[in-house]
Amino acid sequence: MPDLSIAASALIVAVLSYLLGSISFSIIFTRRLYNNTDIRTLGSGNAGLTNVLRSVGVKAGILTLIFDFGKGAASVCAGRLIFLHIGALSGMPPYFAQYGAYLAGLFCMIGHIYPVYFGFRGGKGVLSSAAMLLLLDWRLFTVAISIFILVFAISQIVSLGSILAAVSFPISNFLFLYFQDYIAWAAVPQSYVWITTIFAFLISSLLIWKHRENIKRLRNGTEKKLKIHR
Repeated sequence: MPDLSIAASALIVAVLSYLLGSISFSIIFTRRLYNNTDIRTLGSGNAGLTNVLRSVGVKAGILTLIFDFGKGAASVCAGRLIFLHIGALSGMPPYFAQYGAYLAGLFCMIGHIYPVYFGFRGGKGVLSSAAMLLLLDWRLFTVAISIFILVFAISQIVSLGSILAAVSFPISNFLFLYFQDYIAWAAVPQSYVWITTIFAFLISSLLIWKHRENIKRLRNGTEKKLKIHR
């Protein structure tokens, strides 16, 4: 019953990725290093790297960067391996494993934003999505990180770079996979392009929606530039 096995594997990947994503390292390290302080009570109230750097400092920021990025990478790797295994048993083509990677990335990001261990109040998913991009496809990561670096270098506003990088994800996912992988190389079917682009759109939309307050501040010119706490 390959269909049942695939469905069970998808459920396992989704649950494990969500639980791993729910480990909010910004909250953990801030509490451990700074007298049980909850990062969600400081600054913007967001449990993410930018607020840690602004409100707490570099030490907690570096730890948050490493571990939040790591959990995103671990989720994607685990999802890909699980789907690679079940795909081999079910006679699926090699690209089938990528579905597990996209699924894991999506649910790790959901866990990061709505962590079950911390009252469903987490971050915005930027670091976990960056790790996901790197493990999914270096081309997508290169486009997104280049946009982020360029925008941040000009504006010094993290949210603006994050939003524009998120916008690029489904666009670059479709363009690379359709015109290069599907048409030029014939490495994947058209259905793969559309399914993965839908995943990319969902992930991008969630990240942008979590930045809706930042978007309001960007529109009225009150969004803060990054200043690191010393």
